[in-house]
Amino acid sequence: EAIDNLEDASNELILTDEEVIRFQIGEVFAHVPKEEVETRIEEMKEVNSKNLEKLEEEKESVVAQMAELKKILYGKFKDSINLEED
Repeated sequence: EAIDNLEDASNELILTDEEVIRFQIGEVFAHVPKEEVETRIEEMKEVNSKNLEKLEEEKESVVAQMAELKKILYGKFKDSINLEED
């Protein structure tokens, strides 16, 4: 969602004729040149994309570990347990 918001902001920036943009930095808004805002948004999109990739890799690893653990538990307890997700 953060990436979508940044993409929306980037698109809005393209449409504006303003050369100085109100840009939120932490808790405050500052007047920042349009080019700098464009650069910052692109950097933020890259950081968010890298974070998302990392989280997806971690998720894949956890899901694989869960599958292995399920095999072990089903091998041990057969049908007397139910580990399937709802």
